[in-house]
Amino acid sequence: MEIILLERIEKLGGIGDVVTVKNGFARNFLLPNNKALRANEANRKLFEANRSKIEADNAERRTDAEGRAKDIDGKQVVLIRQASNTGQLYGSVSVRDIVDALVEDGVTGVTKSMVELERPIKALGLVDVKVKLHPEVAVTVGVNVARSPDEAEMQKQGIDVIAAMFEEEQAEAVATALEPDSEDEFEDVGAAPSELAAEEAPAADGEEEA
Repeated sequence: MEIILLERIEKLGGIGDVVTVKNGFARNFLLPNNKALRANEANRKLFEANRSKIEADNAERRTDAEGRAKDIDGKQVVLIRQASNTGQLYGSVSVRDIVDALVEDGVTGVTKSMVELERPIKALGLVDVKVKLHPEVAVTVGVNVARSPDEAEMQKQGIDVIAAMFEEEQAEAVATALEPDSEDEFEDVGAAPSELAAEEAPAADGEEEA
């Protein structure tokens, strides 16, 4: 289907461009969201008659988005989730979760359609997510998914909490393996340490042999 773009669409074109897209993309997304018009003669004339206003409105929205971008770009939100010891979440983090976290952090005006998340987040860690405040203005928001605030802080500092936990478990396992289970280990060499200590201790006063 041929359409006239009413705003810049990534990988398609800018305002006023006439492009060909798949029918489903046009009918399900571009046309109902007022991002484009069907490229027929009537709509071409309508667009040209309103081009100045469309471009002016777009410039105003872009300026507003650029102002908001300064406060949002680089922001990091923390999402506490349950996960296995391998870091896999019991569930996933969705676009809605990210939008809600931004709102809780004082960021308003970000909708689900602005958040570009290729697939739900299903593991602990830091993920950079692109947020398009305007077709020509995009920012990056960090999503810190952790099992606790302490782990979130560790991840913020660049520590891989799963790797750190694995190393700690390995160290504990080695320490446990090196610890003697009981005094039985000393049977092969004679008396237990406690008995040897008793034998080597000096005799008490009055007990010395004549």
